[in-house]
Amino acid sequence: MKIVVAIKHVPDTEARIKVGSDGASIDETGLKWIASPFDEYAVEEALQLRDAAGSGEVVVIGAGPAEAAATLRQGLAMGADRAVLVEDARFFYADGLARAEALAAVARAESPDLVLMGKQGVGPDESQTAPMVAELLGLPHVTAVTRLEISGGRFTAHREIEGAVEVHEGTLPVVLSIDKGINEPRYASLKGIMAAKKKALETRTPGDVGVSDDRLGRGALLRWEALSLPPARGEGRRFEGDVDTQVGELVRVLHEVEKLI
Repeated sequence: MKIVVAIKHVPDTEARIKVGSDGASIDETGLKWIASPFDEYAVEEALQLRDAAGSGEVVVIGAGPAEAAATLRQGLAMGADRAVLVEDARFFYADGLARAEALAAVARAESPDLVLMGKQGVGPDESQTAPMVAELLGLPHVTAVTRLEISGGRFTAHREIEGAVEVHEGTLPVVLSIDKGINEPRYASLKGIMAAKKKALETRTPGDVGVSDDRLGRGALLRWEALSLPPARGEGRRFEGDVDTQVGELVRVLHEVEKLI
């Protein structure tokens, strides 16, 4: 079984984001970048499926700057076999379809039995990549999968919805986006980290995979025109006196000042 897993190169979820001097991008000075946490669940699921089958190949792919190679090597250190990076720094600010086109082109060339990715990516978080990749490949898809079974060329995928669980069945190949809780992603061992340095990581350009330069520039379907942080939270209000006095003052403020009731 060949499994392709898409990994997104994103800012650390614990990082403090600052707006760049142009007012339309993030300030990357000193910013740590990681694999999108949801993608780690997808990598782990792929590794478990390969190991359970006793053979196969897990190929991690991505679209991003040269630095994204280090993120793909995280997947290799976890146990993936190969990696492919479509290199261009503009992918981070590109619209979801441009990224999906690059990933779909790489996946099509690999002819996998299964394409996995996290249910969403940190950063420009559209949760659109999996459905777009599936459409471009002409494959069925299921999003936010919390349980997966593969047997005899067929899949059974469970996804949680409000108050219930949907169960989807079908034949491979298929594109699935993975939700947290489906497994516990492994830590890369020292042996895995050393082995990752020797594993193949192929680099391609957007042109190699059919993504035009214009799609990553002013011809993009979606562009970042401005970026701003949420307004600073104001100071809290403290009410003095006994309980009745506090409640009365709270009601007055909500009604007369905040206009909420």
